[in-house]
Amino acid sequence: MSMFSTRKPEPQPSTPPPPPPPALRPVAPQPNGAMETSKSGGVLSRGVSIKGTVKFSDELVIDGEVEGTIESGGKLTIGEHALIRGDIRTKSVRVRGTVEGDVFASERCELQAGCTLKGDIEAPRLIVDENAAFLGSAKVTPKS
Repeated sequence: MSMFSTRKPEPQPSTPPPPPPPALRPVAPQPNGAMETSKSGGVLSRGVSIKGTVKFSDELVIDGEVEGTIESGGKLTIGEHALIRGDIRTKSVRVRGTVEGDVFASERCELQAGCTLKGDIEAPRLIVDENAAFLGSAKVTPKS
């Protein structure tokens, strides 16, 4: 009786690993407390601070601190814990936290309840919630 076999093991069919799930990230809390999610974009979390210029392409949620300019052709959400010290130039911005600087939006600027904006706004559409604090001037000129 032989303990060793000369038989070669049969190759096992390989199965590809399952694709990773799409990355989901918080965008903004809904009135019922649920979080809306999106499959693209980035997040600058609470507790993170950046000094310098922040550039992004599609969507960005900032809930940390930025000291410098923010530039994009996309959508920006300033979270309720965020503190921005610098100018913002983007297509669309939703403010829930604190901004100390001017905002230039090519489509819309939305100041939500509980936010504070100290600076000027230039946008074709401006939405200001009842409990938003805005100290500055606004230039609302429809797109031509």
